[in-house]
Amino acid sequence: MEVNPPKQEHLLALKVMRLTKPTLFTNIPVTCEEKDLPGDLFNQLMKDDPSTVNGAEILMLGEMLTLPQNFGNIFLGETFSSYISVHNDSNQVVKDILVKADLQTSSQRLNLSASNAAVAELKPDCCIDDVIHHEVKEIGTHILVCAVSYTTQGGEKMYFRKFFKFQVLKPLDVKTKFYNAETDEVFLEAQIQNITTSPMFMEKVSLEPSMMYNVTELNSVNQAGECVSTFGSRGYLQPMDTRQYLYCLKPKKEFAEKAGIIKGVTVIGKLDIVWKTNLGERGRLQTSQLQRMAPGYGDVRLSLEAIPDTVNLEEPFHITCKITNCSSERTMDLVLEMCDTSSVHWCGISGRQLGKLHPSSSLCLALTLLSSVQGLQSVSGLRLTDTFLKRTYEYDDIAQVCVVSAAVEA
Repeated sequence: MEVNPPKQEHLLALKVMRLTKPTLFTNIPVTCEEKDLPGDLFNQLMKDDPSTVNGAEILMLGEMLTLPQNFGNIFLGETFSSYISVHNDSNQVVKDILVKADLQTSSQRLNLSASNAAVAELKPDCCIDDVIHHEVKEIGTHILVCAVSYTTQGGEKMYFRKFFKFQVLKPLDVKTKFYNAETDEVFLEAQIQNITTSPMFMEKVSLEPSMMYNVTELNSVNQAGECVSTFGSRGYLQPMDTRQYLYCLKPKKEFAEKAGIIKGVTVIGKLDIVWKTNLGERGRLQTSQLQRMAPGYGDVRLSLEAIPDTVNLEEPFHITCKITNCSSERTMDLVLEMCDTSSVHWCGISGRQLGKLHPSSSLCLALTLLSSVQGLQSVSGLRLTDTFLKRTYEYDDIAQVCVVSAAVEA
């Protein structure tokens, strides 16, 4: 009859503990009115309780801290910290101890050990301690693999591993919307929702623009010479609450002058979000590069550089138009025609030659109009004809002006 030898026990013990900040101790206050049967008994017990705040015993939060009782949740963007201890439980001296800690994610395996050098010897009742840190950058299942190898006094090489599995959750839900302005500006609205179960202090939410744009944050107002946040003095975001951040991006001069460059899908930049949770634990997320589809303007784009808001009835006013050849290959020979409407009349010569306009280049044109009707009037009736292709481009409802009588204006 064959008997299997008993499994040899290891001389070393491995313990792993996640390092997190403690939480404020909470208690459930039990009180009653003095005319009730217990009288002042409950109130006196709360005053004698060392965990309550002196003078504010009925508050749930106390002055003491509570160590974490379980692993807890870890969120994307936070720093995972763990304490690893290898203890010699035997009465022998163990040699050549090597402790290795790896973190296995769905896409990679990372070595988190501070040192890969072996410890020469470990005496009885002594231990080897290590603290590892890792900024979590992936959601989903993570496995912490701790491996220990050593040599016994008899020269036998021993090896064992332990696995610790945990889930990384998403802390924020980020949604973005783009709005294209007529002046080449792009407005980005970022909606950020706290999908954790605890409040967050939003330390920073900024937009890092791509090389094509300059950015202006529109999340503060100027009050008495000071910039005040539109969200108030407290930057807390409660669970399931959402905030909307607004940014204005304007093309840099070298790109704005070359309209042919900003076409199709363009990279806007990425959001950088920094927050703090329980007792100042820090988290940080950066989105991937945000992209938007640049609006199509066809072969020729006509935009307004200057126009007055209010004009007088039957008095000439001036506007400045910018004409851009959006083609990257073809030169155009343009002719400008001005067609009157029932309320707005053009002043000048219609059918004049504007000359050749090379690819991705622009020209500015000053035009004069007058309105014969009061109220909000639409500027329409411009026609550009490319004599090379015999193609005409029509531009109506270019802008609107408020027309008032001279007496009202005075």
